[in-house]
Amino acid sequence: MLSVQPKGKQKGCAGCNRKIKDRYLLKALDKYWHEDCLKCACCDCRLGEVGSTLYTKANLILCRRDYLRLFGTTGNCAACSKLIPAFEMVMRARDNVYHLDCFACQLCNQRFCVGDKFFLKNNMILCQTDYEEGLMKEGYAPQVR
Repeated sequence: MLSVQPKGKQKGCAGCNRKIKDRYLLKALDKYWHEDCLKCACCDCRLGEVGSTLYTKANLILCRRDYLRLFGTTGNCAACSKLIPAFEMVMRARDNVYHLDCFACQLCNQRFCVGDKFFLKNNMILCQTDYEEGLMKEGYAPQVR
């Protein structure tokens, strides 16, 4: 949180214990910080820059990546069964979660883009062509998404 410091009342920095002479103060965990002193407790990356996001838990100040690494939940990819780290971007189809690279037709490996139509059959994702071919051969009808 960014606050304006009243003139004549300088706050002490929780990171370095020196007075904060800047006009603007950074506040996290009810303490004040210099821009350069507000850092992730794990990786030491700077969190005081405009646009930075920080997370607090168990009296720790963390960047997004470390917060998710420590407290986020992970799962397995529905296509390759490998672990998906909590900080990684994913694609979802109903209850299934996929690595971005694994989000493809499981018969022809055609990768899907945002907005592409895909079908689910027995927890397999299929492109429209493979779905229609299977429908004609086997008469199955997976759910369209």
